[in-house]
Amino acid sequence: QVQLVESGGGLVQAGDSLRLSCAASGRTFSSYASGWFRQAPGKEREFVAGISLNGGSTSTIDSVKGRFTISRDSAKNTVYLQMDSLKPEDSAVYYCAAGQSIWTIRRNSGIAYWGKGTLVTVST
Repeated sequence: QVQLVESGGGLVQAGDSLRLSCAASGRTFSSYASGWFRQAPGKEREFVAGISLNGGSTSTIDSVKGRFTISRDSAKNTVYLQMDSLKPEDSAVYYCAAGQSIWTIRRNSGIAYWGKGTLVTVST
């Protein structure tokens, strides 16, 4: 069993940065790829970024390329999402997920574990 706990969300102004953390409990977390999703009010949950189980491969959606960076620290069982140059349209609840691979996570398929989310609000 793996539990995922997100932190680092908050209220910031456009252009600011935030770093989200996803702390995992459970010895098997290193066996999973990880990803971040977000869901804005009235919208569907969407994939944002994913990272392979060894951190060697990453994937991000076009709208955040060059601004968001996903990374993982296996020793700390933690996945991060560094978010720079934030825009109001980035406002959402951000969720951490663990799954079989980046590619299944990207398709929102076969997600084994979800966190409960952390709220990011970007003001103009």
